[in-house]
Amino acid sequence: MNDHELERYEAELRAASPAPLPEHFMARLQAAQPGTEPARRTPLQPAVGKPRWPAVWRWLAPGMAMAVAMAGWLVFQANFTPGSSVKKQPRAAAAGFKADDVQVDEELVSSFDVVALLPGGQPVRFRCRQWRDQLVVTDKNHGVEIQQSSPRVEVVPVRFETY
Repeated sequence: MNDHELERYEAELRAASPAPLPEHFMARLQAAQPGTEPARRTPLQPAVGKPRWPAVWRWLAPGMAMAVAMAGWLVFQANFTPGSSVKKQPRAAAAGFKADDVQVDEELVSSFDVVALLPGGQPVRFRCRQWRDQLVVTDKNHGVEIQQSSPRVEVVPVRFETY
């Protein structure tokens, strides 16, 4: 739609008059008498001896938020600033641990295939492999050797070729 068509459309909308209200809705509006309220509706007034907590919280909330923000900022400065008095080092670095030899190994533990049917009825083959990953770090100066071993499962879907 270009500018000329848009201006013509807006002119048509300005010239159009609104549709009349339905009769049943107009009758309901005329039957309602504005300005009359039931006698049982009176504005609630707070009790004289009770404190108004919403007003108190309105004044306390910003101060509490500022205190929490300042405490968070101080904790952040103490833990993550380079010149802070508390220095966090790993135990190995604090003891002078230097890795002379690092070995990473993976070992195939088992391998098997599984066939399953998709909800549409098509067969799918899954190739499953179980691995054992091992990491060995050695520091010959201190006579320390750290070994870590963890299992890993690898599942790969393989599609059957159908003709």
